[in-house]
Amino acid sequence: MSLYIEDIGKKAKLASKDIQGLSVKKRNEILIMITEELADSVVFIQTANQLDVEKARENQLTEAMIDRLIMNGSRIESMINGLKKMEAFKDPLGASVQSWTHENNMVISQVTVPLGVVGMIYESRPNVTVDVSGLCIKSGNCVILRGGSEAIHTNKALVDVIRKAIEKCGINPNIVQLVTETDREHVKALLQMNAYVDVIIPRGGRGLKKAVIRDASVPVIETGEGLCHTYVDESANLEMALKIILNAKTQRTGVCNAMETLLVHESMAETLLPLVDEALDQKGFEVRGCNLSMPYLKHGIKASEEDWATEYLDAILSIKVVKNLDEGIEHINQYGSGHSEAIVTSNYDYAEKFLNQVDAACVYVNASTRFTDGDVFGFGGEVGISTQKLHARGPMGLEALTSKKYIIRGNGQIRN
Repeated sequence: MSLYIEDIGKKAKLASKDIQGLSVKKRNEILIMITEELADSVVFIQTANQLDVEKARENQLTEAMIDRLIMNGSRIESMINGLKKMEAFKDPLGASVQSWTHENNMVISQVTVPLGVVGMIYESRPNVTVDVSGLCIKSGNCVILRGGSEAIHTNKALVDVIRKAIEKCGINPNIVQLVTETDREHVKALLQMNAYVDVIIPRGGRGLKKAVIRDASVPVIETGEGLCHTYVDESANLEMALKIILNAKTQRTGVCNAMETLLVHESMAETLLPLVDEALDQKGFEVRGCNLSMPYLKHGIKASEEDWATEYLDAILSIKVVKNLDEGIEHINQYGSGHSEAIVTSNYDYAEKFLNQVDAACVYVNASTRFTDGDVFGFGGEVGISTQKLHARGPMGLEALTSKKYIIRGNGQIRN
């Protein structure tokens, strides 16, 4: 094992005792101190961020990926507001989930407790550094952060600010640590540090998730990949459909809740697809269509089988014409990543069938998939969007960072 990572793990395990003993008042005090330090450190953060953005341009990253990196004033303000929301939430710890009295008069209660030490592995978006740190502090967890090398300067600056705020509150700053060494061998070491880490949460694309699942011996909560679809039914309102499509794809392309594949009922293809094609071409987007859609796509190119399984995170949209709702659902369940899926329809029965049969964390009727977000859902931020079914699913807020234990109070009972 990497001695560097082992040292971080030991520090986190020791610090976990410190944070688990803090009152919610003290945890909230830390969050507010972080907001103040962030507000006072805008220039420091943006100077570091500029180094990452310049390097990204040198390495010819796509504009969508560069957009994920940028820390402008509004994004820093958004992070601050997210922390303020977290501070206002009720304490997620010590809540009684259920309680009952045994026939022998023992009182059995189930209460919420922290997960412990969270290992967070993520790509590109430095706002994750602040969101996850805040959520972990509020929920009484320690966190070991390992962001992508493309955001290393920004993440270092943000963690410096966070740790400074924690120290000002008189608390062990090792409740938040950043892996600053970018060697991937350190990641593998983190994934196998069962003695010190309680859970690993990867947040990124398919490649990252596969690598983490392959190498981890620490339990993993899968998040990140968003191969999202929008299906336009034969009864859909044309104006509504076009509005939702453009928002889901173009409002921000390099994020996991952006639409990657548009599915259109065959009866809607002739009227809808030329409008989509023209609107996306004007925005500089590339369209890849199936055989049935190509006659209606003036600017389209032929899609390959690989396109249906690709999360572009870029200005590219694949389009497929389907015969009916069943074919649309079948396509989604075959190629989707379990993140967010949407139907545009005026038919109540079709909407309910889509909601019930599509296998995803978030399923929408007549709304854009872009709403799948912890902050938008009212969590103040998110650790990620869980695409699995155990423990947590969908945007992971404070509750998802807790576990449960049973507390039994007796007065001398023994088992015969």
